Amino acid sequence: MFTNLTILDFETTGLDPMRDRVIEIAAIRVMDGKVVSEFSTLVQYEGKLSSKITEITGLTDEDLRYGMDELTAFKILNRFLGDNVIVAHNAAFDLSFLHHSLKRLAGRSFNNSFLDTLTISRDRTFYPYTLSETCKRFSIPLEGAHRALNDVHACWGLLENYYNEGPLDAYVNQLGYLRKYGPPKWVPDYANTVPQENVYEDKKRSQA
Repeated sequence: MFTNLTILDFETTGLDPMRDRVIEIAAIRVMDGKVVSEFSTLVQYEGKLSSKITEITGLTDEDLRYGMDELTAFKILNRFLGDNVIVAHNAAFDLSFLHHSLKRLAGRSFNNSFLDTLTISRDRTFYPYTLSETCKRFSIPLEGAHRALNDVHACWGLLENYYNEGPLDAYVNQLGYLRKYGPPKWVPDYANTVPQENVYEDKKRSQA
């Protein structure tokens, strides 16, 4: 499983992959368990960022003026992904933006297998399940959360932790979702969607 992976993260202008845009891309390629290359860029955006997005990411309209144009950025990312297994934390979010961006820019989507560390986290640990809180729980470094390159390195550390705990094969192409909210609006047609619940620490301990 760890022979060919690409850990991916997007920062975006909002939560709607059909309307909003990717403003930062980061990805690291892992071969035989080792990080061998990385790609990271800001992406030009002609609109105006909301104050909330600037608050979360620290990015400003001025920063994005110097980003890569969107088409070039996704061409490079597509080459970088190749046929690797894509890894992301809350993969439903990143995969939906990848799908809609590729459809809009290139007229096609992707067919890579994937792993979602959020789905694994809901099975193996307790709430909260944000990348920063989950990494903190396992003493995995994450400085500057919500900047894409920092997040992908942290996600890789989290995946390594889970791999060392036990096999991950069952999680390939599995997307968990909170039962009360229902499944994501878009998932790859080969995804196995699974309803999950938030598990809190006291309950997790009582089940042990």
